[in-house]
Amino acid sequence: MMNKRPLDKELFFSKTRDYLELYLAKQCNKSEHTIKAYRDALTVFRRFVLEEKKLSIMTFKFEDCKRELVLEFISHLKDNKYAEATINQRLSALKAYLWYVGDGDLLIQQVALTISRVPFLKVPKLTKPTLPDKVLASMLAVPKNSKLGIRDRTMMVLLYDSAIRMEELLGLNIGDLNLTAKDPYIRIRGKGDKERIVAITEKTVGHLNLYKKYYHDASPNKATLLFYTVINGKRKQMSPNNFERIIKKYSDIVRPDYPDMPEKVHPHMFRRTRATNLYQDGVELELISRILGHSSTETTRIYATPSVEMMRKAMENAEAVPGEKPLWEGNEDELAKFCGLR
Repeated sequence: MMNKRPLDKELFFSKTRDYLELYLAKQCNKSEHTIKAYRDALTVFRRFVLEEKKLSIMTFKFEDCKRELVLEFISHLKDNKYAEATINQRLSALKAYLWYVGDGDLLIQQVALTISRVPFLKVPKLTKPTLPDKVLASMLAVPKNSKLGIRDRTMMVLLYDSAIRMEELLGLNIGDLNLTAKDPYIRIRGKGDKERIVAITEKTVGHLNLYKKYYHDASPNKATLLFYTVINGKRKQMSPNNFERIIKKYSDIVRPDYPDMPEKVHPHMFRRTRATNLYQDGVELELISRILGHSSTETTRIYATPSVEMMRKAMENAEAVPGEKPLWEGNEDELAKFCGLR
């Protein structure tokens, strides 16, 4: 039987459980998704220390966590084809853990300070793909008018219309819907248990009402899960993997008609597409931020991708010198330079 005595406080991993299960979960009220990311990062580091440096949990101490070791860890992740953003997340989790422990120990603060100076990798800014309107419309048209098809279509419609996160969608209860109000809306419990209200369209209301006829009683308990799967005769929350398979299923069906569509379609792409479409339709960034549940508009700016039409109107509305013909008119090369292109 494993010895359950607490690890010596000098051992590096002696505080990881407290950090993950008490500090992050209860004091910081972080989401399960965030805690999992930190747990995974520290787990990857532990395996590196064990497999590459031959140091076990019972021998690896805080004083062993030196700058050179962390740089080797980063190189190890690069060699194993981790993306720059993922490596930065691993490094960020390591730094955060050290500062947590160092908060109560001056000696470990020196370790934390040293590791905090290890630079993050430069991440290339790539434009993340969205779903073209035709692709989205085709995916929503694919499900059959069967009980299962109605469920799948309703989930995709709500996912897009409300720009909800997948985890938030799967956690919705019947009581979170208000479909009879003058302006119908859903109540979403977001990251950190923060609630927000998001309006939905009448078309989405129609899909939800049809879905409820097939999957819920006339007067269901408000605490009942809106979307669910049945396991051993009991209703359970649908797993993220199951929902991801649903999205993949319909994207694969329409792919032959749209060879240029994104290589991998996943639930978050619906949220990204909706946010981008709202911005391109002229919705203020602050309002989009509230819809998405972001605490800062800086986070929302990643969706602020202007459309070609927006750029064209901006250029047309730009004040030219009176009586002077715009330099870019009819000149493709000059127009490209104006857009910052070559």
